Amino acid sequence: MSHGLNISALCRVTNFETVRRILGKLALQGALDELAHRITGTFGGAELIGAGRDLMEFAFRAADAQAAQAQLEAVRHELTSRQEGLAPEARLSFDIGAAWASCDEGDTLRLLEAAEAALDRAADAGGLAVIDLSLADRAVDRLTLISEMPRAIAAGEMFLHYQPKINVRQQQVASAEALIRWQHPERGLVLPGDFIAAAEESGQIAPLTLWTLRQVIADQRRLAAEGHDIPLFLNISGMLLANAEFIDAACAIITAHPEAKLGFEITETAVIRDPESAIRHLHQFADHGVVLAIDDYGAGLSSLAYLKQLPAKELKIDKMFVTQLTSSHRDPLIVRSTIDLAHALEMEVTAEGVETPAALALLSVMGCDLVQGYLISRPVPFAALCTFLDEQEHRIETLSNRPVFSRSGSFWKRA
Repeated sequence: MSHGLNISALCRVTNFETVRRILGKLALQGALDELAHRITGTFGGAELIGAGRDLMEFAFRAADAQAAQAQLEAVRHELTSRQEGLAPEARLSFDIGAAWASCDEGDTLRLLEAAEAALDRAADAGGLAVIDLSLADRAVDRLTLISEMPRAIAAGEMFLHYQPKINVRQQQVASAEALIRWQHPERGLVLPGDFIAAAEESGQIAPLTLWTLRQVIADQRRLAAEGHDIPLFLNISGMLLANAEFIDAACAIITAHPEAKLGFEITETAVIRDPESAIRHLHQFADHGVVLAIDDYGAGLSSLAYLKQLPAKELKIDKMFVTQLTSSHRDPLIVRSTIDLAHALEMEVTAEGVETPAALALLSVMGCDLVQGYLISRPVPFAALCTFLDEQEHRIETLSNRPVFSRSGSFWKRA
């Protein structure tokens, strides 16, 4: 029985660059902080989950869909109408993408994916777009998706977003993770949680991953040509690690582009499923120069026996431990011990789901190498990744050589 709705709302400043030039970084950040404080203070139960460069993520609850819609409309009004002290030319404009689902469902990742999809539609929907996951008729017909996937790949309906990973000590982007999206001509943006599962069930995951690999190579070459020669990572389904035909096809593509800097992210549970084949094939990828990262570490049944056999260079701590880092007694112990273990195995550590300056500061003290999450950037299109990297170069030139966390946490939100 449902006990109301959980709401995820992403609020993006659409004129961020313009207002930053008018106000400056400090004044703009002060205005955003004030608006975030006003939202959490005005709406009971509202929580600021994370704040990135031009994006704020809020979580709400509502009794039903009508109340949820009314609450989002009120948030939009609060953001756009209550900007005291700002000149007309410096007033902030927002797009809001939101999604809600029954509190009984509890799938926060699906909720966030839907909010991201809504945000991509918001500009064409008058500034506010909503996806209601509580409706029964939103259930995805996987058989239809399976039948349409080959056509979708051939027709160019698939595209990639990229989420940067920041090197904590160097204060710059070290790599980026490719995340696949599907813009369906009738359904709109299909959530990855729906079509990836359909692809795995139907055997379409191999051609879908090979398409992604080719696109990532093309994008990495474009980045390198623009002076940003960083590795791009893509996710490899555990089902493919025992597929010799896929392994041979992927290696052939990689061999044809030896200049491309690539990384594969794999889950630890994928290795445990068929360890002999998985370990053999992962060594094959490593021999071709692919950097291997163990994804979502800690979310499954971690096995040190397999971990020490993998030719992995990076270990990614699952976001379930990172998001509770500053509010839990046990999670910091788990994260710190994981970092120490990975370093002992000569691996770098990436923390996923970094959404607050406090978590970022604590991870730095623990010796975490890389961070990824909404505090830095949400997944963005390729052109936006290029802009992010271009602006980073200017920022790095102006920074001192002091350790990054001698700066206030707000630096990371406004940089």
